[in-house]
Amino acid sequence: MMKVASPRAQDDSITQKVFRRVYSNFSFSTVDDDYNHNRRRRSRSGDYGKESLSKRGFEEKEQVMEMEQMGAERIKTVLILMSDTGGGHRASAEAIRDAFNIQFGDDYRIIIKDVWKEYTGWPLNDMERQYKFMVKHVGLWSVAFHGTSPKWIHRSYLSALAAYYAKQIEAGLMEYKPDIIISVHPLMQHIPLWVMKRQGLQKKVIFVTVITDLNTCHRTWFHHGVSRCYCPSKEVAKRALVDGLGDSQIRVFGLPVRPSFPRTIIGKDDLRKELEIDSNLPAVLLMGGGEGMGPVQKTAQTLGDSLYDSKERKPIGQLIVICGRNKTLASALASHEWKIPIKVRGFETQMEKWMGACDCIITKAGPGTIAEALICGLPIILNDYIPGQEKGNVPYVVDNGAGIFTRSPKETAKTVAGWFSSKKNELYKMSENALKLAQPEAVFDIVKDIHHLSQQQQKRIQLYNDYSY
Repeated sequence: MMKVASPRAQDDSITQKVFRRVYSNFSFSTVDDDYNHNRRRRSRSGDYGKESLSKRGFEEKEQVMEMEQMGAERIKTVLILMSDTGGGHRASAEAIRDAFNIQFGDDYRIIIKDVWKEYTGWPLNDMERQYKFMVKHVGLWSVAFHGTSPKWIHRSYLSALAAYYAKQIEAGLMEYKPDIIISVHPLMQHIPLWVMKRQGLQKKVIFVTVITDLNTCHRTWFHHGVSRCYCPSKEVAKRALVDGLGDSQIRVFGLPVRPSFPRTIIGKDDLRKELEIDSNLPAVLLMGGGEGMGPVQKTAQTLGDSLYDSKERKPIGQLIVICGRNKTLASALASHEWKIPIKVRGFETQMEKWMGACDCIITKAGPGTIAEALICGLPIILNDYIPGQEKGNVPYVVDNGAGIFTRSPKETAKTVAGWFSSKKNELYKMSENALKLAQPEAVFDIVKDIHHLSQQQQKRIQLYNDYSY
């Protein structure tokens, strides 16, 4: 490619300009200025028309066409902006990356970055710690979520941060020279788009938002400057319209989850054999998130009693507990004397297998876990939620008949025991409703649409080049 881009010395002015136009999104304005300056200079000297008809002119045109063709086939760079304020943002980013790799192979280079943490200062580089502190004190988080919802508040605040850290953020974005930027975090729309507008890059870099909240979501998710806003539900799409986005910007595909979930084709019996789970007993999966938070221990012990038939002296179900990184919880459960079969696991990277092997799930109302459970057809018992973004996930599940909500471990255990004995029909019905609500191809629909946007942009560049030369 460098040989093609470096022909005779007298041709450098043309070919280098085309190289920059095709291979660097961030030099369009400079290239255009160079081209227009040279065209005016030739026109004044009176030889512009003659040169355009000369053999040299035809050679240059052939070089331009050859390089444009190579540019159309080059690897595109996708920069995914995320933050570890909750595990769902990174999970969605990794799901999108994996879907790009599966769908398009090496056509795209995917980079996942927390630009705030790497390039800025306080408070942007400290969001993860601040978020974890506030969700442990949910009253603080509720105030922060609702207090910053009005546009005039969060836009003023984010604009001030953008102006203060403009150079650092610009450096963070420019380092990777992305053709496409994907935001999977509510605070990563306004600031990058402000910087891009400042640099005149909004028409040269595709910017899309992938919302990772199922129902209620913060208004910072919505920005009219995006090429696309991918909404996980019709409820979120309605909020996007109210906040000023146009119909052409909005797509409703669902929440992106790891491709391993919709693509797993192993049967339940085979999964149970692989995971060493009793094939004859229904199984309930109990989760406390990546940190093993919530009333997991009390709920597990209550289930241990409810899923044991004291009259028949045998279990009516089995329990799988995912403790995440909470080693204290895992140790406490492992040392308990159980009357039913139980498996206590730490942090798991193959949740599609554990969900696929179970018959229902108990979890807090995290959007990613809900979306994964729906794909697996698992009736859901929601036992908690974070105020603000997770509150709306409860009616999303309950109103669609895919589960129930209760914070009571006793009520939870009673419900599961009923599902595994006298209310099996209710369990089956909820499983059917879960599958109806699921959107297993969401992540692939998203990357295909982004690819389509990229192709459209390439055609516009091609038309621009054809017109210019």
